[in-house]
Amino acid sequence: MPSWQARAVSLYVRLTRKRRHRTLEQGERSLAHGLPETEPPTSLAGRVSAERMAGVQVFRVLPPVDADAGRGPLVYWHGGAFINGIARQHWQLVEHLATATGREVLVPRYALAPAHDVDDTLPLLEEVLQAVPSDLPVHVLGDSAGGTLALLQAQRHPDRVAGLTLIAPWLDLSMANPAVDLIEPHDPWLTRAGLRPPARAWAGDRDLRHPDVSPLFGDLERLPPTLVLVGDRDICLPDCELLAAQAPSVVTLRVGAGLPHVYPLLPIPEARPARAEIVQHIQDTLPR
Repeated sequence: MPSWQARAVSLYVRLTRKRRHRTLEQGERSLAHGLPETEPPTSLAGRVSAERMAGVQVFRVLPPVDADAGRGPLVYWHGGAFINGIARQHWQLVEHLATATGREVLVPRYALAPAHDVDDTLPLLEEVLQAVPSDLPVHVLGDSAGGTLALLQAQRHPDRVAGLTLIAPWLDLSMANPAVDLIEPHDPWLTRAGLRPPARAWAGDRDLRHPDVSPLFGDLERLPPTLVLVGDRDICLPDCELLAAQAPSVVTLRVGAGLPHVYPLLPIPEARPARAEIVQHIQDTLPR
């Protein structure tokens, strides 16, 4: 049974967030009025720098103590349905990862829909990796829509990505998996109707099932060791299960009982062991 905090957060997001995703019309409004970017928190003062890559800002977040320059970094792609900027919860996770692993974290502030689409971000996937010395392995992470980009980056650059962590990734933007029908009534946050406008805007001129839009249909043969964390009250779960079934030798799937979308980012007790497993997965896939 989920904790009372998890149940309270699920109720809160149902009352405050689901209205942004409940209907097609609400999805259109959300697309037109995405949530703004947040800046790095003051707790990261002195540890954050920024540079331009592929026309957008990419942050470098350092660990609290000097890291060995020969250690592979992390790349974190934030979620937000491709329409919302990086949020406070994303920065909290980034800070935790940098502190717990002792590694630098690169955080791209990629361009968002509706002004931009996937074709604008494809060059960024490569340029971020080019900013890392070629002899250093990289661990890539992402949540929700950021999980889409994380998986896509690993597929396009399998020689550079040594490990992959996906938190409730949006793997198929067509959301055609019939198993979603069983979960959608119980998801306190997301609906397919509300997500269709962002999905269509992000795809641009491409089909929603194109591998660059929905990486579930891309190359799954050369994935690195991959950890997937998703709640069983999340419409992303069926496609996460499909990913694990199609690449069982490299994908470890963790399903949080009674938990909503992106639960490792939420202020609930269940997030702590999930974050600990993420850190351990990073340490297992990158040389110390």
